[in-house]
Amino acid sequence: MKVNNVELVISAVRPEQYPGDYLPEFALAGRSNVGKSSFINKMIGRKSMARISSKPGKTQTLNFYKIEESIYFVDVPGYGFAKVSKSEREAWGRMIETYITMREQLKAVIQIVDLRHPPTQDDIMMYEFLKHHGIRCVIIATKADKIPKGKWQKHLKATKEGLDIVEGDEVILFSSETGLGKDQVWAALNARR
Repeated sequence: MKVNNVELVISAVRPEQYPGDYLPEFALAGRSNVGKSSFINKMIGRKSMARISSKPGKTQTLNFYKIEESIYFVDVPGYGFAKVSKSEREAWGRMIETYITMREQLKAVIQIVDLRHPPTQDDIMMYEFLKHHGIRCVIIATKADKIPKGKWQKHLKATKEGLDIVEGDEVILFSSETGLGKDQVWAALNARR
């Protein structure tokens, strides 16, 4: 998909702040430093629409990016490394859980994992949470450019087995550097609208 129009509509913390235009939404979940912002920027063909930070845990709100007036990417706070207080982490958890479990417009969660490493305990907990609530997801195994092509399948297998992927959930190799997987991701999202 060629993206010409994209805007950050709102950074929300409560349901009453969510956009009311009933477009399909895709939430992005992943560890604090896994590259969600780089993924968004590559998918929409922008260099810095989603801010990339050297400090993990900068996203503290639900950021609604409207794309081509037809769908939203919703960037949620990363899990894992964020150096914030326990109470703040719990507040983020409630905010994310409320959005993911209650939002009718949410069509799927895009869970981003690092292809170079087996899924972390946090990755596994997030995937199990999504499955427990019956939420469809697309797994993006990013940073493929950091691994020799001949080892992709071995790492992909470790990702699928580590998460215990259920049938129907797609795992897509991706690189924010090269654009590998971009068309496949758009196809997967269009199929879930």
